[in-house]
Amino acid sequence: MKKIFTLILLLPVIATFGQGDKAVNIDSCYAWARLNYPLLKQYNVIEQTKSFTVQNAFRNYIPQLNVSGQATYQSETTNFGDLFGGGPLIFNGHAIQFPTYSKDQYRLTAEVYQTVFDGLASKYRKENAIADAEVKKQSVEVSLYTLRDRVNQVYFGVLLIDEELKQNDLQQKDIQNVVDKTQAFVDNGTAFRSSVDELKAQLLQVEQSKIELLSSRKAYLVVLGLLTGRPMDETTALAQPATPVLVPDIKRPELQLYQLQKKSIDIQSKQLETGLMPQINAWFDGDYGRPTLNTVSNNFGAFWITGIRFNWTLTSLYTMKNNRRILSLGQNDLDIQKEAFLFNTNISLAQQSEGIKKYSDLVAKDKEIVDLRTSVKTASNAQLQNGVLTAHDYLTQVDAEAKARLGLILHQVQLLQAEYNYQNTSGN
Repeated sequence: MKKIFTLILLLPVIATFGQGDKAVNIDSCYAWARLNYPLLKQYNVIEQTKSFTVQNAFRNYIPQLNVSGQATYQSETTNFGDLFGGGPLIFNGHAIQFPTYSKDQYRLTAEVYQTVFDGLASKYRKENAIADAEVKKQSVEVSLYTLRDRVNQVYFGVLLIDEELKQNDLQQKDIQNVVDKTQAFVDNGTAFRSSVDELKAQLLQVEQSKIELLSSRKAYLVVLGLLTGRPMDETTALAQPATPVLVPDIKRPELQLYQLQKKSIDIQSKQLETGLMPQINAWFDGDYGRPTLNTVSNNFGAFWITGIRFNWTLTSLYTMKNNRRILSLGQNDLDIQKEAFLFNTNISLAQQSEGIKKYSDLVAKDKEIVDLRTSVKTASNAQLQNGVLTAHDYLTQVDAEAKARLGLILHQVQLLQAEYNYQNTSGN
């Protein structure tokens, strides 16, 4: 599943590599930015931590070995002779002498015990480790999702500049064409030199604007290169994104995070029950020391004992109810957070929807304005050639048309960016 997920993530990147020197698309930038972001490295850390924790969860069932030793000296030991006046016991005419125990005693113990039943504690430790890892990975996913906004800002900034550069080139060609025609009139003595100079000054200002636009474009591409981890310069071309299909349903990664967090709390609630379950261990003690289990010997020797140990602690009954309430409050808090998130997201979507409508209406009006300004400029050009209009007045119309076209370009790019922001806010 991890390999399939990685392949899906890299599809836009692979597709872009296959295009050779074609324009970079926005989906590739999303994928590159995700792969390049340092936080992505946390996935490996989380997976390794989960693996080790899950392995440790069932280490409780591996036989355990404890080695201990002690040397003691005591003030008194058992003296069987005291029972019979301090002398030996006479039995059938034979004197039986009881042993005397040493006050210094020694014991070296090796204990091996095997958990038979741990009250399902290992099972829930494993489930909790897996759930905790999923929550952490989804938290990383939420952080990575914010990269899309940053990519959008830079990517559409470059697109806007590209459109402004196209308009700049058209404006230069338009003015240069009039300069050439006016220069011909000056050479023929039918126009003033000042008209050509004013046109050339305007042409230089347009060329200055191009220099500024190219510099800004390069700066934007440097930032985009840092975000994506791919070197980009002034030669990098960005593709115009297709108009997205807007879906109002919210499918943000935060919703999955809330769901995983609630699942983790459910597991913790079940884990509380393990405190009420008994624990059973099998054990074996191997010992060497003095005295041994033989109560009539004071010699050093080896001995052993084995059995089943049963332990059932019910102290968790006192805290079970409050702990359940704490976890229940945690789930309620997550529900509140989710409700607040959906509330704020729906407000953002409503605002962005109005913004999309606004830009759509502006684009429609811009097109009408451009058509009218172009018509006026064309008529002014004819009047300039006929000597009815001055170069200054003609430049005024050229500038008005350029501003109209820039307004159209700006609103078109803003409309597309607003649509992609809406798509990103909704998680679709």
